[in-house]
Amino acid sequence: MPGTLRRVAVIGSARTPFARSNARYVDAGNPEMLTAAFAALVERFGLRGTRLGEVAAGAVIKHPRDWNLTREAALGAGLDPRTPAYDVQRACGTSLTTAIQIGQRIALGEIEAGIAGGVDTASDVPVGYGRALNRIALDSGRGKTWGARIRPWLKVRPADLKPATPGVVEPRTGLSMGEHCERMAKQWRIGRAEQDELAYRSHVNATGAWDSGFYDDLVAPFAGLGRDNNVRADTTPEKLAALKAVYDRSAAGTLTAGNSTPLTDGASCVLLASDAWANARGLVAQAYLTHWSVAAVDFAGILGPPEGLLMAPTYAVPEMLDRAGLTLQDFDIYEIHEAFAAQVLCTLAAWESEDYCRSMLKRNRALGPIDRARLNPRGGSIALGHPFAATGARIVGTLAKQLQQRGAGRGLVSICTAGGMGVAAILER
Repeated sequence: MPGTLRRVAVIGSARTPFARSNARYVDAGNPEMLTAAFAALVERFGLRGTRLGEVAAGAVIKHPRDWNLTREAALGAGLDPRTPAYDVQRACGTSLTTAIQIGQRIALGEIEAGIAGGVDTASDVPVGYGRALNRIALDSGRGKTWGARIRPWLKVRPADLKPATPGVVEPRTGLSMGEHCERMAKQWRIGRAEQDELAYRSHVNATGAWDSGFYDDLVAPFAGLGRDNNVRADTTPEKLAALKAVYDRSAAGTLTAGNSTPLTDGASCVLLASDAWANARGLVAQAYLTHWSVAAVDFAGILGPPEGLLMAPTYAVPEMLDRAGLTLQDFDIYEIHEAFAAQVLCTLAAWESEDYCRSMLKRNRALGPIDRARLNPRGGSIALGHPFAATGARIVGTLAKQLQQRGAGRGLVSICTAGGMGVAAILER
């Protein structure tokens, strides 16, 4: 084990445009999208035929045929076939987790460079059937004669033919993420107007970033699409205010399709390396991945009163800040994943709450407020879209480029995930 950890350089990133589900990528699956993102990164940094230390990526929604997804995508992208690869799945924090894992190996001196990424489709979802029909199919497949293969199918009943798609609720609570977040909004008294304002700013910032050319070298055209098609340049606060609540349809409901992340398809990845590897190839680091943290909350109430499903970043970030010797105000950019506008606002409110920080985070005082002008300045997930496993790498790539353009600075990444978890990281230049 080396005594001194090496710096982890973020060299650059690439992704496909993010597309609304059941639209432009309806005929593209995870393998095609992830291969396209990897290939764009390989092309951008001249990596064809290069043997990297490792590639890590993953998807939340996968077909059984995607069982070796990352390895196949790495092979298809033109890397040296001796480059190992593996899959990871941590819901919306998947590709930030892969970046952390690759970064840890670089820091320890185990590898010199690697690619981290993620992909997801809400269009090409696996459709399965109940256990009864699965058992019939398995029994038929084991048959040694035609009769033995046919007899199990005589047991099929109409109810067995009902298809089942991937679950959209938390198994331990039976509630969707949106329903959980609606509860959080009520607990923290986050109003509809505040949520709509954050969503509006997400679209304004994303539109400005695209119009200024910021994303031109980060996003590679795919399947006839050259730009994220979730971004609504014509969004106004009035249009957002006209939308109906979708998770609580009573007058008390505040979460709408406009202030929630849309279902999205897409892939993203980032190239990480040691300084020595980058220098040998004439590559310049955009930023450095310096700290990271993961946390989870008891959202199901196993040990006591249930906590908010998406509140784990409130724990992950301060734990990381303590290790880094920083405060919440020591950042030039805050990249907080916008699963829902209410989730971001609940997190910020918790960090500003003396009671919450004392009772839940066991701190002497509140972390305090952030400068909202520094929040997701190039747009967030509400506007850009959120292919679940791809969001972390998208954020790392976006933040690294912003720090490069600034010439110096520090950025915070915070991502909530299903299952009551949170992943956080710090990038510096």
